[in-house]
Amino acid sequence: MSAWSAERAEDHLLGLELFGMRFGLERMRRLLTALDSPQRVFRAVHVVGTNGKSSTARFTAAILEAHGVATGTYLSPHLTRFAERIRVGDRDLTPPAFGAAVQRVASAASKVDRGLEPGDRVTQFELVTATAFAAFAEAGVDVAVVEAGLGGRHDATAVLEAGVVVLTNVGLEHTRWLGPTVQHIAREKLAVVKKSDPPGVLVHGELPEGIELPRHARHVTPGPFPTRLPGFQGVNAALARAAAAEVVEVDEALARRAVEATPVPGRFQRVGEAPVTIVDGAHNPSGVAALRDALGDERITAVVSILDDKDATAMLRELLPMCDGALFTASANPRALPPATLASLWAQLGGPPADVEPDPRRALARAREAGRTVVATGSIYLVADLLSEPGTRKASAL
Repeated sequence: MSAWSAERAEDHLLGLELFGMRFGLERMRRLLTALDSPQRVFRAVHVVGTNGKSSTARFTAAILEAHGVATGTYLSPHLTRFAERIRVGDRDLTPPAFGAAVQRVASAASKVDRGLEPGDRVTQFELVTATAFAAFAEAGVDVAVVEAGLGGRHDATAVLEAGVVVLTNVGLEHTRWLGPTVQHIAREKLAVVKKSDPPGVLVHGELPEGIELPRHARHVTPGPFPTRLPGFQGVNAALARAAAAEVVEVDEALARRAVEATPVPGRFQRVGEAPVTIVDGAHNPSGVAALRDALGDERITAVVSILDDKDATAMLRELLPMCDGALFTASANPRALPPATLASLWAQLGGPPADVEPDPRRALARAREAGRTVVATGSIYLVADLLSEPGTRKASAL
């Protein structure tokens, strides 16, 4: 059988979207067993939380790499191609390596599927996660920094026995699956902190009142870690520094240089000048609030797309105070709210003049014509559409 190309691997993964998202760890455990348990050959730092997971994971990996630790990083979602989710060192998995890794795991998944109940099968996220673990084992990484997908307890990444868990923050998100309050959501995320001897470490930032932290872990909060990073990215860098310090003895200057040199695509990413143009994947009210803090007193024109499972009203309410205008659009994700719906909500909130432009690229171009700073936000899928070369991105709905 010929080796899969990266394109063939992407097509296979996209085909799995037909079967949706399913909770539970039994499929994942069976799949990893079929792959000889690659997750057991490296140590792990597991990153959970509502916002800032990808940045924190990237920064943690960068600090560890700077200190000579062979590191893998698993991220989600991707912006332009699935291979971006799996990094060894400071590089995404190469297309040939990605294709080969997915092919191997897909073969194991087909065997697992035959032993499952009718209608059940390994999901897209499970297959990608297992691919990452297999790639890390093959590359011989010492530590994998792994970002959780949705929640924690039932997420495919929860099969890890991570010695270090990072909880970035907790806000209302995915309440349909995680529970109606921040306390419920925190409980789901913190379930990844396993009981062990010696106890594992939980690194966490500032949390809402009423969050019950696991007693079977040692708790660590980040100390001062001044960097040149803007707002919330500085907070994420401090969490990363604290997490890395549980693995190696951290040199502060080296760690600072590492995080400041680490790009985080799609997160407060400057993509244009005259006027300044920023894309940011904030996709919930707390994420938009963090974006607003990072912008300070800057007045902006916003380009906005939001998915239908988000609290669009609360997000727009957070966005409104910094806007002198807005253009509402729709990402390629089929769950994107109609731009007219967003415009109606905006008007109900008393927002400044706004317009509708269904095409994201045209919306961004029109927003730039106003001459003030432009920020495209509301969905990582909008950011992905804007950062991809036209016609090259195969849209993913998960």
